[in-house]
Amino acid sequence: MKMNRAVEKMTDFYKGNYHDIGHFLKVYAFAQTIGQGEGLHAEAQELVELAAIIHDIACPLCREKYGSADGKKQELESPPLVEEFLVEFQLPKEIVQRLSWLVAHHHTYTAIGGIDHQILLEADYLVNAGEGNQPKEAVRRMLEQVFKTATGKRLLCAIYLREEE
Repeated sequence: MKMNRAVEKMTDFYKGNYHDIGHFLKVYAFAQTIGQGEGLHAEAQELVELAAIIHDIACPLCREKYGSADGKKQELESPPLVEEFLVEFQLPKEIVQRLSWLVAHHHTYTAIGGIDHQILLEADYLVNAGEGNQPKEAVRRMLEQVFKTATGKRLLCAIYLREEE
């Protein structure tokens, strides 16, 4: 699987939307960092990284169709987009299905379905917290209730919960 090709393809997909491109690149970097920090094996690491690259694939369609890209709308619209995006990579059907599920559920913080899902949630939140200027109370709640990986927790604390010096 060629991550560089996926990044290029996703960048083209966003048609110059600087925010969307920057967002997925940051989520990709955090997912890569968390996965490596947690010692994922190579196949799981590739899966997490690819999921991070395409995690918001439904956002442009949802904004156009519904006027917003909330999680439930992305869950509904992303599976066919993911499948179409991945055709050229010739991945096994079960990998495509897993990626489709991860992308559809990357805003689902309950019943987390595996380490790949956990890492994707954490990576996306690390970016969203900064982009949305989340208050420290909300960040602390995520730390206590959602974040599970040691690497993700360290990053969240280092970025958002540092005490004023």
